[in-house]
Amino acid sequence: MNTRLERLSRLLPADDTAALITAKHHIQYLTGFPSGDSYLLITREKCYFLTDFRYIEMARQTVNGAECRMITRLSEAIGEIAAHHGLRQILLEAAETTVAFLERLRGSLNGMAVDASSDLDAWLCDMRAVKNEYEVGKILQAQALAEEGFDHIVQYIREGMTEREIALELEFYIRKRGAERVAFDFIVVSGANSSLPHGIPTNKPIERGDFITMDFGAVVDGYHSDMTRTVAVGAVSEEQRHVYDTVLKAQTEALSVLKAGLLCAEGDAAARRVIEAAGYGDCFGHATGHGVGVQIHEEPRLSAAAGEQRLQVGNVVTVEPGIYLEGRFGVRIEDMVLIQQNGCRNLTKSPKELLLIK
Repeated sequence: MNTRLERLSRLLPADDTAALITAKHHIQYLTGFPSGDSYLLITREKCYFLTDFRYIEMARQTVNGAECRMITRLSEAIGEIAAHHGLRQILLEAAETTVAFLERLRGSLNGMAVDASSDLDAWLCDMRAVKNEYEVGKILQAQALAEEGFDHIVQYIREGMTEREIALELEFYIRKRGAERVAFDFIVVSGANSSLPHGIPTNKPIERGDFITMDFGAVVDGYHSDMTRTVAVGAVSEEQRHVYDTVLKAQTEALSVLKAGLLCAEGDAAARRVIEAAGYGDCFGHATGHGVGVQIHEEPRLSAAAGEQRLQVGNVVTVEPGIYLEGRFGVRIEDMVLIQQNGCRNLTKSPKELLLIK
């Protein structure tokens, strides 16, 4: 087994219990294998990578720490392994398992307990939340591609272009530069649409005086990046500049307090206090940040709802406060940072002063 698989196997509650991992991002995190339609069965003694004819050759070349087996029926493969190891219980990821899959597996594995386990989810989330040097390196590679895309797109944007044109050009450029895929469906919203925190690019043309908010990222070897910049076209009003400066100040305040041991809720509060003091508290309705890794949203969360959750050395989180004036305009600025013992390292290098596109 590799280190991650060994750690997870040691968390299993008994020798007769195994974990069946089904989520693509978890399988890639644990074994290095990037494709779906595969399963990972983890016992205390041994791990098995189960896939079909389409992927078995690739799996044998790629999978780290598990025996690769070609299967035709999942239940038969599990049954054979269960008999060999004396298994009586299979745990599944609660957050990733459909009711239909759970019931189908229960029906085909007679005499075995098959349970969706929130404990398994928690073990995996805790493991993934702390990044090692390799993971940080991949996130930095993905971030570098996103920043290349930003440098390109601000030279590309012109009045009259549509949000969709900008989003497509940004995605094409990032993929052309080497991303295996984009991290999520890009958000490119302008003018009144920029008050939509997760708005979808439309055929609205870019106009002079618009804010354009662009939220985007890349994926390298399964690891994501995430950044947001808001730029302006031609000129801005005094109010627009004030809102932009308020968001930037809020982000700067949050960045100044982040460090290992800090309550995640306090990281959120540092940004929120600035926005509330400026009179825009009701216009900032989302959390200040979230973890990034093999998923674009993972633990920990910089949120008022984070309870007693604290930052740890090795967390990679976004810091993305925003102000959204309904039907008028919005601003969001987002960086990714690596949490360290006495502060944080900003992984995002793109400038944040308000950029006016002529």
